[in-house]
Amino acid sequence: MYEWNEIALNLAKDIEREVMPLFGTKKAGEFVGFSPSGDKTKLVDKIAEDVVLEYLKPLGVNIVSEEVGNIDVGSEYAVVVDPIDGSFNFIQGIPIFGFSFAVFKNKKPVYAMLYEFITKNVYEGIPGEGAYLNGEKIWVRPLNEKSISISFYTRGRGAKLVEKVRRTRTLGAIAVELAYLARGSLDGVIDIRNYVRPTDIAAGYVIAREAGAVITDDRGEDVKFRLDATEKLNIIAVNDKKLLELILETI
Repeated sequence: MYEWNEIALNLAKDIEREVMPLFGTKKAGEFVGFSPSGDKTKLVDKIAEDVVLEYLKPLGVNIVSEEVGNIDVGSEYAVVVDPIDGSFNFIQGIPIFGFSFAVFKNKKPVYAMLYEFITKNVYEGIPGEGAYLNGEKIWVRPLNEKSISISFYTRGRGAKLVEKVRRTRTLGAIAVELAYLARGSLDGVIDIRNYVRPTDIAAGYVIAREAGAVITDDRGEDVKFRLDATEKLNIIAVNDKKLLELILETI
């Protein structure tokens, strides 16, 4: 039996030891190739993913990771991982980034973790049990319609949404932002660029949902994604259906 929480935290710490000396350096951003989705792979991404592969391959599980793509060994378990969620922030010395780790058994989520390298915060989502921050249960916060704060990614679509909320943030690490939604620091996380991949959101999706978030696509339908590193999606995650309705009306 796999101890997923122990595996995830040990892996996060291994990555941390390897990459943190590069935080905020030009070397971290050196181009080393392309990911299966066509994005540029930077040195820090490659180093972190090499740690992931070295750790997970001996476990005999399927691996879905941003830089290497899909490694299918026929296991009932698949680990969907983004070794550095927010790698641009990492390279620029912006302290908002994390390690995103989600486990699926026969395509159904069984465990998720998000580790923030700077704060050392550990967010976990366990389907049917709840969401946790450093072992303490967390929930999305109640919606205050006079003080709505969202993270909003767009290429122009739905731009008027910024006029209907009080605060708009774009933090550059969507898994981390979904964890912030789960802990009650944001009211919503929206990305309607048709850009987000399953590796970006798998862990954050589980954590936020277990904390009570409502999560849909840009049509208000349940988010459905393949365990694949190349699929691109839109996502709306909010703490209240009223906010979801406002967003859908606006975009």
